[in-house]
Amino acid sequence: MEWLKNLSKAIDYIEKNLAGKISYEEAAKIACCSTYYFERIFSYVTGISLSEYIRRRRMTQAAFDLQMTDSKVLDVALKYGYTSPTSFNRAFQSVHGISPISAKAQGSVLHAYPPIRFSVKITGGNVMPYRVEEKKAMRIVGIRIPLTLDMEENKRNVPPFWEKALKSSQFLEICHLSNQSPQGVLGITACQSPNKIYYYIGAATDQPVPKEMFEYEIPAATWVIFESDGYFKESIQSIFRRFLTEWLPFSGYTYAELPDIEVYPISEERPRAGHSEVWIAVKKEKEN
Repeated sequence: MEWLKNLSKAIDYIEKNLAGKISYEEAAKIACCSTYYFERIFSYVTGISLSEYIRRRRMTQAAFDLQMTDSKVLDVALKYGYTSPTSFNRAFQSVHGISPISAKAQGSVLHAYPPIRFSVKITGGNVMPYRVEEKKAMRIVGIRIPLTLDMEENKRNVPPFWEKALKSSQFLEICHLSNQSPQGVLGITACQSPNKIYYYIGAATDQPVPKEMFEYEIPAATWVIFESDGYFKESIQSIFRRFLTEWLPFSGYTYAELPDIEVYPISEERPRAGHSEVWIAVKKEKEN
């Protein structure tokens, strides 16, 4: 439950600084996690990126200012951190569908996005099968692409990476590499440092690293493992969200901020659905 309280405090910080500078690093510090993992968690829990949430909230407040005061458009733009009228106009239209000057007219239709509030809800009896396992360090070998701190950009870049990989000879090599647990083709999001964030398609193995592939070692950890059957994309995203909002608050564990592992079946074809697993590293709250 503590992490949910910390996340709420981070949102309070953002709300207090809408008309000022918002530091992602400070928000993450309040949430007791790294900047990368704060943005990643926020995206899964809310369904939108942190940057998009801040833009919506600022443009909601900007619309109120334009309608309820005599403030000039430029003054409102500066208040919410936009030094360029063009960039403010673009951001405002992306949220409201009309220009800032049009918002001053009586009868204008605008969109209000209230602040996010986190609370524990009774969500029903949908079963969430899981198991907890202690694992020694894992050696991963595979191909990779760089990620950024922009979660929306990452979501756009990973699917084409999979499409390209599935059509390449390297995918079969990865399938043949798998000889350690977890068995299968792995999708791994690894934040090695703020400037070294990668998404790997690989396998857990003790075999040599093939040409044009990379190896990466994940430290020993406690893993909560969720199983799913269905379309891979929907299943994986759903598991992460339910882990954060339904499982973690009551588990006595906290997020360990290690690479998340998606486990897919080994297949020479291109399956879109089937049995998959998600491995998420956790640690007991008292260890935090």
